[in-house]
Amino acid sequence: MLISETLLVDLAAAGLEDWCAPVRALLAENLREGIHGRLREWNDLLRKLPHLETGPSILHEPTVRVSTAGGDADSVAMLRERLLELVPWRKGPFHICGIDIDSEWRSDMKWARIAPAISPLSNRLVLDVGCGNGYYALRMRGLGARFVLGIDPTLLYVAQFQALQRYVREPAAHVLPLRLADLPTRNHDFDTAFSMGVLYHQRDPLEHLRQLHGCLRNGGELVLETLILPGDQPGATTPPDRYARMRNVWLLPTLPRLLDWFEECGYSEPIVVDVSVTTTEEQRSTEWMPFESLQHALNPDDPRLTVEGLPRPRRALLVSRSLT
Repeated sequence: MLISETLLVDLAAAGLEDWCAPVRALLAENLREGIHGRLREWNDLLRKLPHLETGPSILHEPTVRVSTAGGDADSVAMLRERLLELVPWRKGPFHICGIDIDSEWRSDMKWARIAPAISPLSNRLVLDVGCGNGYYALRMRGLGARFVLGIDPTLLYVAQFQALQRYVREPAAHVLPLRLADLPTRNHDFDTAFSMGVLYHQRDPLEHLRQLHGCLRNGGELVLETLILPGDQPGATTPPDRYARMRNVWLLPTLPRLLDWFEECGYSEPIVVDVSVTTTEEQRSTEWMPFESLQHALNPDDPRLTVEGLPRPRRALLVSRSLT
């Protein structure tokens, strides 16, 4: 249930026929019984989602939206209850059959910074690494991407995407429970690759950049967003424990060091699209993500710092092309 029945057909149609057998084997391993304690529960939840007739999905607006073309109030109430069983919803917003999913991240704000800066996605083959529940993948389809493959190892996010797809029904967009290193081949297949909020979770950030490079055709575009530290000189810091309450933050570079990494890994001169301090308007707790968020990660006496005493989260958005 966590994987669309059209996946292999869509892979082949996108020119990735050689991926079909290895992807099927990977998914069989990653979704085998017992791999996650809630897998059976999520599959049952997906089977029990109520049937609602829907109109066309709207993917080009800040809120990914689909409305009911028919259905009773009890079914809508049941759907809301089922979707709330899939908290936390990290990315959004969504409006599904009259239900507003107010996610932790106002991902539309980030997308508003990204969309004007990237090459047109029309008819492009796109890879979205660390895609979460597929909000951005759906926005990419809204800009005309021919095929979007999202990968994220967190099974909850895959379940969220499948729940959304029950009503959005967007073809040629998939979210798979895979990591970048799991992909069967990196033979320069993709026109555009996105890596947003992933680099700082990598023990070896340069290897992550190299792997992305291997996924892109010559001249293909990388769109990368990551945490950075303030500073005008090359440098990088490993937090001693957590950063802004986040585990597994391995290395935070300054912007000059990040630019050095791009050059070392074979990218043309990157364009720095945006550097901004993350605000509690963009990232916050909600009913759909009722746990600690950014406001709990900042020093209450000095919000310029995290609770660990490090500089407050700021994120850089860069766009660059691969060179072979």
